[in-house]
Amino acid sequence: MKRRNLLFKICAYAFLSIAFVASVFPFYWMIVGMTNAAIEVIQGKMTFGRHLAQNLTILFGQFDVVRIFFNSSKIAILTVIGQLIVSSMAAYGFEFYVTKSREKVYGLVMLSMMVPLAALMVPLFRMMVKFGLLNTHAGLILISLASVFIIFFFRQSFKTFPKEIIQAARVDGAGEFRIFCSIVAPAMKATYAAAAIYAFMTSWNAYMMPLILLQTNQQKTLPLLVSTMASAYFPEYGAVMAAIVLSTLPMILIFFGLQNYFVQGITGSVKQ
Repeated sequence: MKRRNLLFKICAYAFLSIAFVASVFPFYWMIVGMTNAAIEVIQGKMTFGRHLAQNLTILFGQFDVVRIFFNSSKIAILTVIGQLIVSSMAAYGFEFYVTKSREKVYGLVMLSMMVPLAALMVPLFRMMVKFGLLNTHAGLILISLASVFIIFFFRQSFKTFPKEIIQAARVDGAGEFRIFCSIVAPAMKATYAAAAIYAFMTSWNAYMMPLILLQTNQQKTLPLLVSTMASAYFPEYGAVMAAIVLSTLPMILIFFGLQNYFVQGITGSVKQ
């Protein structure tokens, strides 16, 4: 029995070690890559080089990185705020309003997750042209305000909320908006934090819709910057790695800052 347990522990530690190396290696490679010249990155050099200053000079000298970073931050922050408000209210309605057609409507909303993005590109593009929102950050934020997955995520968490409290508040005369803002939302901080991390990552890494809707350099986001640099005729891969590191840092900081809430939110949402 002891030998069996020992063998299980060895296999578990070996698997965790391999998973750790596979997870950390891309970060190590991009940090090392930003210190090497383009030819050294192509050759697969895995040690730190002496070209960090040169790569940063290329990145900040040839591109308006500050403006692009501001564009990505503005779009991601406003999208997160909008998604949290719209999706949590929608989930509250689906969970706490009991009607005959509630589950049918909810099923249709969930079914829309099956529609591929490729099928929505042309209709969304034509809609933005018609409303005069093409090449604006407002158009990109507007089409991202409602997330079906986050509605589902919030509803799963709301299932754990005691319905007796909602009923007692209604009996006391509280309105639905007041119940939501004063009772439900403050009790779901972990769920909001987990949803915020997911929404931020999705918006920050978005590539296809910004590529279609944002058509000038002044409106570009960081993923478009990395794509532009990597598709150049002579790519400066060291500078590309520096741009990737710059675009990764905010997500790492946000995740580690909210990781406790993230774990609590994920755990709470899957209890049901």
